[in-house]
Amino acid sequence: MDSETGAWHRDALTQQIIGAAIEVHRVLGPGLLESIYEAALCREFELRETPFERQVEVSVNYKGRVIRGQRIDILVAEQVVVELKAVNSLPDVATAQTLSHLKATGLKRALLINFNAARLVDGVKRLSM
Repeated sequence: MDSETGAWHRDALTQQIIGAAIEVHRVLGPGLLESIYEAALCREFELRETPFERQVEVSVNYKGRVIRGQRIDILVAEQVVVELKAVNSLPDVATAQTLSHLKATGLKRALLINFNAARLVDGVKRLSM
């Protein structure tokens, strides 16, 4: 997809991810812990037969040394980083963290999803490199 024109925002995979997240939010509502939403979203992906990996370790290379410690909440179909939050307002560091995951993995697109939004569509932020 062409990230410069924003066309990837409408691709089928990201729409599937957002649809699954909306279903989780519809059933559970806002106000729970991030870990609950992560488990529920993974279950929703299983039900929809959407391939995913949970808590994927991402390494950072610093001056020839590999540093471990970062984790992606969910990686969908080896293509889209999905970072989850359950906060009143997304801090800027959440966006920076998600962008760093994209840089470390070489992937091009991510979704930052805040389940504490009253309407989940207002809590979805699309990011690309």
